Amino acid sequence: MVKVGIIRCQQTEDTCPGTSCFVARDHGAAHFQPLGETSVVGFVSCGGCSGRRAVQRAQLLARKGAEVIMLSTCMVRGSYGGTMTCPYIGPMREAIERVTGLPIVNGTH
Repeated sequence: MVKVGIIRCQQTEDTCPGTSCFVARDHGAAHFQPLGETSVVGFVSCGGCSGRRAVQRAQLLARKGAEVIMLSTCMVRGSYGGTMTCPYIGPMREAIERVTGLPIVNGTH
């Protein structure tokens, strides 16, 4: 079983409880499918623009056993009910990979 940590956009916390992320995980669908059976070790926000806490939170997820970090769909494709993608996702992803050494998956559902 692959242990995943999910980092989501802080801007979406008031409008999205993460339901679609967990439904995709429960069904092994979308970006969870290539991982096979998974368990979620943590579901945290990036800490707000510019993703200022994403690396620190990814390290925490790694300490809690995450083997893969998933950047939620709201960061990759745009926020729930909106169209803005995270303008910081590239540098955030690179920093998380560099510091944690974990593979990153762009999207959840």
